[in-house]
Amino acid sequence: MEDASPTLTHQPLTGTAAFNTYVTRLLSERDEAAGRADRFVPMTTLWWAEGDQMLGRLAVRHRLTPAFEKAGGHIGYDVRPSARGQGHATAMLAAALPIARSLGITQALLTVDETDIASRRVIETNGGRFIDPVGEKHRYRVPTS
Repeated sequence: MEDASPTLTHQPLTGTAAFNTYVTRLLSERDEAAGRADRFVPMTTLWWAEGDQMLGRLAVRHRLTPAFEKAGGHIGYDVRPSARGQGHATAMLAAALPIARSLGITQALLTVDETDIASRRVIETNGGRFIDPVGEKHRYRVPTS
């Protein structure tokens, strides 16, 4: 069976031009009219920083495909390992909820690995209600207001 996921190559963003290209791509992902493969949806990507320290990344999907309904959801976040356990993920999710609301999402869907207790706690702290398990994921609804 052929893998339908995109092939990712890891290239360091060591130069200004490479980073500018990356940022341009991220900004274009917000555009509803931009062309994209069927399995992708418009998405807003934001960074979480303190001073000049990059601490994490947020992604807010503007809508969901059936695949994102099962795993992925509306909002995803990552915190760099050295910044974990300091409340950043909780604050990041809280900051993402009004953005989701501005996109017309009243109840954001979030999915998390069933074994990821820390992320489950982040979601619940932000008002998330457990819906159901789907495979090895747990699905939550989080009010955006």
